[in-house]
Amino acid sequence: METENYLYEYFPLVNIDGEVTGKATRSECHGGAKLLHPVVHLHLFNGVGELYLQKRPHYKDIEPDKWDTSVGGHVDYGESIEEALRREAYEELGVSDFIFHKLAAYIFESNIEKEYVHSFITVYDGNVRPDPHELADGRFWKLTEISKMLGNYFFTPNFENEFNTIILPHYEYIKKILSAAAHSR
Repeated sequence: METENYLYEYFPLVNIDGEVTGKATRSECHGGAKLLHPVVHLHLFNGVGELYLQKRPHYKDIEPDKWDTSVGGHVDYGESIEEALRREAYEELGVSDFIFHKLAAYIFESNIEKEYVHSFITVYDGNVRPDPHELADGRFWKLTEISKMLGNYFFTPNFENEFNTIILPHYEYIKKILSAAAHSR
């Protein structure tokens, strides 16, 4: 049960440079104290440039029932960023064999938490198997389709922020990665 895990799940606390300074429980990190803790985001594109988004389940403590980043999750205490990225991709989408490229790292603050986000992309045309215990839904979207839905409380605020400030400004770089992936097939 998800609430039982909160009691035993520890996240690293980091400073503004991303250096680990301590640890805290999930409930402490999400309880309004705004303890800065690292998370990973993976934006999964298919070979035609569509972006996979997941729909958060209704029982999530933050932004339930909204569409969000392909993969997003917390870094566990003692875990590296890459280990967390690969673990979360496998847990949420069943994706294990992928090459990732770092886009950015930034701090995102909501009304109850503060995250140090490590944002990555990958191009993946394999089988995506969303875990029904982790996600309510998931599918590939055209970027124009996403753009039309922005600002309508359809997506999480963090995804909208990342789409506008990371994905769109880095799209030329993303197109190069998409092109390189197409040539390697």
